[in-house]
Amino acid sequence: MCTRDMQNPFPEEANFVIAGRLAKQHFEPSESSRQNLLREGVNHADIVVTGNTVIDALLITVSKNLELGIALDDLKRLVLLKSHRSDNFGNPFRSICSAFRTLAECNADIQLLYRANPNMKDVAHEMFGSCSNIILCEPLDYAPFVAATKRVYMVISDSGGLQEKAPALGEPVLVLRDETERPEAVDMGVLKLVGPNFERIVKEAQMLLDDPASYQAMAVGIFPYGDGHGAHHIVALLKEHFA
Repeated sequence: MCTRDMQNPFPEEANFVIAGRLAKQHFEPSESSRQNLLREGVNHADIVVTGNTVIDALLITVSKNLELGIALDDLKRLVLLKSHRSDNFGNPFRSICSAFRTLAECNADIQLLYRANPNMKDVAHEMFGSCSNIILCEPLDYAPFVAATKRVYMVISDSGGLQEKAPALGEPVLVLRDETERPEAVDMGVLKLVGPNFERIVKEAQMLLDDPASYQAMAVGIFPYGDGHGAHHIVALLKEHFA
């Protein structure tokens, strides 16, 4: 996973590069990630595509009886919102909130659930205060968050983790960034980059709400980042290596 831009995402991209230089063995989430390391000169014998263990945790959790703990209207389509990255602070976040508010006001049949970042909570309350179909909640623990993700109609987020989890659950994702270190899902058509751009967010989200064919093209349920057995693959490889 990489963008080759040290400022985007910051500081993750620099951390990826540093960790890659220090590591002896590389357990990669995808073939694309493997190819990135090969281009950087890593020995092919030190790279194995195992899938990301985040998918292991997701599928284990999804199989359980989960409680969200937030009262929602079951008659409305749920849209999960998440914007927490520092590069979207300030005017970009206000543009994102304006798009969310427009979607809420133009679509009475949807309910938007926003996990409020503490650093952005005041702006979110200011901009969403009058929208009855936008629910602001505190950051959720993992199990309730998976419960929310499991039942949503679509996700609009700048979160890296959601770009992996939501496609595995068949949820379309609009990414509030102009670049992503997870291009595999973009190539497969289950993520779209819309950036912190008001017009693009509203246009793409409204198309998913209005056009069943566009929605189904993204809601296919694919696993770009592993089959849920990544940990087993890694443990087996480590046992073989140290034996």
